[in-house]
Amino acid sequence: MADDISIELWMDRRRLAALERVMRESGTDTQTVMQARFDELYHQYVPVQERADINNAIEGERLAAERLAEERQRIAAFHVTEHGAEKYFTTDDGLELLDAAKKVRSYLTKEPSATPGSFDKMVLHPAEISAERFDELVGIRMENTGKVTGVFDIDFDKREFSAVNIMDGWQTFALGDVSAAAYHATRKQLLSTEQQYERLLDKLSGKEITSAGHLSFRNISFSDEIIGDDGKLNFYMDCSFDVDAVFGTDVCTDKNDDYINLYADYDMERQQVCDELSIVLWKGDGQTEDRSYTLNAAEKEVLCRAMDEYCLKQTGMSLKDYSALRMAEDAAPMMEPTM
Repeated sequence: MADDISIELWMDRRRLAALERVMRESGTDTQTVMQARFDELYHQYVPVQERADINNAIEGERLAAERLAEERQRIAAFHVTEHGAEKYFTTDDGLELLDAAKKVRSYLTKEPSATPGSFDKMVLHPAEISAERFDELVGIRMENTGKVTGVFDIDFDKREFSAVNIMDGWQTFALGDVSAAAYHATRKQLLSTEQQYERLLDKLSGKEITSAGHLSFRNISFSDEIIGDDGKLNFYMDCSFDVDAVFGTDVCTDKNDDYINLYADYDMERQQVCDELSIVLWKGDGQTEDRSYTLNAAEKEVLCRAMDEYCLKQTGMSLKDYSALRMAEDAAPMMEPTM
C-alpha cells in the first residue's frame, strides 16, 4: 500500500536459513508468518476505536486515489463491425478523430500479410465493453467532460465510419473518404496536429452520409404545431433526409406511392426525449404500418437541442419552461360553469 513502511529485523544468517527451511517444509515462508504475527500484535494492543479510525482513513485515501485516477483517465470507445462480427471496446490512450482516421487508413492500406486479424488490434490495450456501456460513453462524449475523447462506430462491412461530434451528434462518412482525408492530412511532414486536424475536416466537409443509428443534428427539423398529450410533447419531424437509409423503408423512390409520418416525443415530467421515434408508414394501397426507431444517447441529445430551438421559435419559451407550463395547465382543476 502507498503508506506502508518496512520493518527491519536482525538475525544470525544460520538461524534464518534454518527457520526458512522449516517454513518451506511447512508450506509457508518467514515473511508470511511474520506478517501474520505483526497483525496479531496490532489487533492485541491497539484499541478497537483507534483501529477503526485508521481503517476509515485508509479506505478514504484509497477511494480518493481511485477518484483521482478516474478523473485523469481519458478513453475512447469503439463499436466495430467486421466480417459480420461486432466488437465493443475502449482504449485508454485518448484517441480522437484524427487518430482514429489514421488508424483506419493504416488498416485499409496495409498488405494483407501485414494486417492484424481485426481492427481492435490496431489500438493499445483494447478493453471489451458491453453495447450498453458503449451507449453510456456516447452520452458522456456529448456532455464534453473531456473524459471521453472520441466515440467511433466503424462498419467495415457497410464501409461506413461514424464519429460523435459534441455539437452535431453523429457524423457518418464513407470509409474511403475517411482514408483519403487522413492521407491528405498527414502526407506533408512538419505539420502540427492542429493543422493535420484542420486538413482532415476540410477534406471531409460536405461528404457526410445518412446512416442507421447515426441521426445527426443536420437531419432534424420540425413542422406543424407541438401537441401535448399524456404527459408528453409530440413533435412532427420533417423527412428531409434519406429515411430509407435510416429506417429501412422504401419511400425515396418513384416505384411506389409510399410515404412516412415521423414523430418524436418529449417526456415533460422526466425532462428528456423519449427512447423511440414513432413511424407511420403509409402504403400506396391505403394500408398503414406502425414502426418505431430506438434512439441512442447522441441522437436523443441532438433531438433535445432541436426541440428546444423549435419550441422557442413556436412558443417563445424554452422546452423546459413550456413543459412546466403545460404540466401546470394539465394539473389545474376544471372550473365548473356558473349560472
